[in-house]
Amino acid sequence: MANPVIKAEKREEFGKGASRRLRAAGRVPGVLYSSGEDNLHFHVDILEISALVRNDGTNAILELDIDGEKNLAMVKNIDQNVLTLNIDHIDLLGVKRGEKVNVEVPVTYEGEAAADAVVLQELDVVEIEVEALKIPDEIIVSIEGKEIGDQIFASDLQLPEGAELLTDPEFLVINVTYEQVDEELEAAAADVEEGGAEAGADTEGEDGDAEGTVEIADGGEGDEGASE
Repeated sequence: MANPVIKAEKREEFGKGASRRLRAAGRVPGVLYSSGEDNLHFHVDILEISALVRNDGTNAILELDIDGEKNLAMVKNIDQNVLTLNIDHIDLLGVKRGEKVNVEVPVTYEGEAAADAVVLQELDVVEIEVEALKIPDEIIVSIEGKEIGDQIFASDLQLPEGAELLTDPEFLVINVTYEQVDEELEAAAADVEEGGAEAGADTEGEDGDAEGTVEIADGGEGDEGASE
């Protein structure tokens, strides 16, 4: 499958002011880093690069066409605006066909565990070394039929052919367990409920005393009326 081609232009101006002008014109400034070569500063159309990142993720491989010269590259880092979420800057890493790179890949699970089991995902990404053109979008692990007490570690993951796990193989990825009750939280809730009940009882007692006082007052007024 052919890699997407993103057309770019060399940057001639630098600094915050120049970057702001590029963004205002719908362009994203970036840098292409390649081992043993000078860094290339460029800018690309915001819609094109945003679509690439949205569809292919942060490890996307592309052909960066700078003034007609194509450079095979991988998306290494993006800076997003905290308010608009637009890409403000992008870093690319130049790669060669057959070259291996270190990347972080998301881990997801599929399937159904035992009905009474709770599945906890303890690790969301793992780092692997893999050929640049064979970076997986995700690593999928099956939990089908897993019982309480079953665990899946990083070493159990099925990696792409030729890939090497860089994350500690003993890291826990999936933990199949039972629903745990926070005893301290339950005890605190019980105390609050009990305290509320006692407060309600005290209020009722106070109301009763108040009613008795009114009756005595009424009786006194009646006596005074009789003496008059």
